[in-house]
Amino acid sequence: MSDTMSTKAAQALLPALREAIREAASLALPFFRSGAQTTARTWSKAGGSPVTEADVAVDTFLKIRLSALLPAAAWLSEETSDDAIRLGSDLVWIVDPIDGTRAFLTGHPDWSISVALLAGGQPILGFVHAPVTDRFYEAVAGGGATCNGVPLSVSTQAGLTGAKMTGPKPMIDKLARGGSTNGEALDVHIVPRVPSLALRVARVAEGSIDVGLVSSDARDWDLAGADLLLREAGGSVSDLKGTRTTYNRPDPVHGALIAMSDGLRDDVVAALARG
Repeated sequence: MSDTMSTKAAQALLPALREAIREAASLALPFFRSGAQTTARTWSKAGGSPVTEADVAVDTFLKIRLSALLPAAAWLSEETSDDAIRLGSDLVWIVDPIDGTRAFLTGHPDWSISVALLAGGQPILGFVHAPVTDRFYEAVAGGGATCNGVPLSVSTQAGLTGAKMTGPKPMIDKLARGGSTNGEALDVHIVPRVPSLALRVARVAEGSIDVGLVSSDARDWDLAGADLLLREAGGSVSDLKGTRTTYNRPDPVHGALIAMSDGLRDDVVAALARG
């Protein structure tokens, strides 16, 4: 835990953070239509990715609320211009107001609000809230992870055979090739891709997915909150060599990543290297 933020101080923020995130969700939900196009005004950012008025409303609300809760913390989010002041700050809020905007746009329930508080480049508080299914994940560094108050734990899957995997097909194929033995294809269960990257990682933390693969170009705000959930549940988000992810670097963009339990790390890393 950071010199400037103790575990006790981090835990003291939890009630206000829960309230703020739920209130933020109430700003987005009126624009969501299950199985149908959103009612929110929508436009494209530079690079072509979509953004809606709901993204902006949630981002603005959380920036005001979280900055008031912890004035010493800098800010990094998907919908706010990056400010280099964060690089000299020990404490940094990392926020994705709507992770899975395309899912939100098209009426798919798997979008989320992702919030993390970093200290020294590592998450010490992590939240992923899926408003449509009312699943509220949270974690405190060293204090465990829960979903709706129930403790989270990664699956007890002991090997790659029969593992439940999700992510980009080329990465799954590479893992399957590398994990094959005696010329026999690796038998794995493919789980439909989860549009929200934060939720994909959270589902590894809760054990419903064994391995979540992530193509390159994910950002800090997609990952930081969910990564802490997974760490506290017995796993981590790592690069393809098994090195844990770090955050709040000058460029918050990541290469290809793996979300997995600690028990599967060696097998997954070795299979990807062979594949």
